[in-house]
Amino acid sequence: MHRQSIARLARQSGAFPLAELPPPYLAPSLHFPLNRLSVQSSNFSSTAATTKNYTKDRDLNKSRGVSAIHRTGPRFRLGVSKYPLPTPVAPEKLEKRDATPNHGLWGFFPPDHTALSTPSYDVAHGRSWSIQELREKSWEDLHSLWWICLKERNRIATSSMERKRLKAGYGKWEAQQRAAVIRVTQKGIQHVLRERWYAWEDARRLYKSGYRPQDANEEVIDETVEESQEGPVDRA
Repeated sequence: MHRQSIARLARQSGAFPLAELPPPYLAPSLHFPLNRLSVQSSNFSSTAATTKNYTKDRDLNKSRGVSAIHRTGPRFRLGVSKYPLPTPVAPEKLEKRDATPNHGLWGFFPPDHTALSTPSYDVAHGRSWSIQELREKSWEDLHSLWWICLKERNRIATSSMERKRLKAGYGKWEAQQRAAVIRVTQKGIQHVLRERWYAWEDARRLYKSGYRPQDANEEVIDETVEESQEGPVDRA
């Protein structure tokens, strides 16, 4: 039966010699309409014949080869390719700029503007601020003190990275002790601000419940006046 199917297919198509036909055990796969033969690129290919219009080496992906990691650009010219690129200026032709002594980036370095602080500089520090002392400070003072501590920690971190890069082998203990004192001050500032926040929340809750401090003060004054008029009251 398979041989009859192959022979009938060869007589109807007329395009395939009998030598090019598949073996008999593949005959069941040839049961398809004859009009499908026109869309095949080869005898046993599933690729549509329309793909023959494209060249073999043509890349249909427009983003092929574009990579921000490997810094590779596209294979075709962009719309701005016709404009010339600016030429970099040589370092000796650049305009000389004076150094800024009060630049903000100097806060990452010691006062002598060196990248690595000395152990004698790191060990020369006082104690941390106590919570009782911080409670007497205003919001502006606490804010300023917090940023001073933060700048000092950034300065210590810069020196620690430089010390690690140079493998200096000294000054690590002094820097850690100074950073620990600064962290205690910052934790104290957070503690005081947390207390003030809770006090504010309690006052707001009492105000919403109808409590007014001025009313309470008036009641205390009235009781004091009544006691003064009636004389001292024996509370024994």
